[in-house]
Amino acid sequence: MDWLTNLIWYNDKLFGIEWSVWKVIGWAGNLIFFSRFFVQWYATERNKQVVVPAAFWWLSLVGSLLLLIYGLWRRDSVFIFAYLFTWIPYIRNLVIHHRHTKRHQICIQCGVASPPAANFCSTCGSHLVPETAHANQPKIER
Repeated sequence: MDWLTNLIWYNDKLFGIEWSVWKVIGWAGNLIFFSRFFVQWYATERNKQVVVPAAFWWLSLVGSLLLLIYGLWRRDSVFIFAYLFTWIPYIRNLVIHHRHTKRHQICIQCGVASPPAANFCSTCGSHLVPETAHANQPKIER
């Protein structure tokens, strides 16, 4: 059991690491960036097809920006170069995702986006009613 204690608390430091605000930012960036793996894996398993949800791109963006900030503070050219331009495809994919969900119909039953011309959801089979159909129908007052 001493080996476990030495692993957690080593040289009077948690995990043997000299902690500071900057270390917390760097580790938070690593954890956030790594967590996107679980988000994408869960979404793919749930849909039984490869899916990259918007949360994946948000985690990528936030994690890489935190790691870039950490690299800038450390003046580490490897970190800086590794994360300097990664935000470009992440933001672009978020814009594309936003446009895709805005143009497509979202199934009320399962939340999956379907093409504007679809009548039924390809995932759960529910009947799709375009949002414009709701907006154009006259309200019946009783």
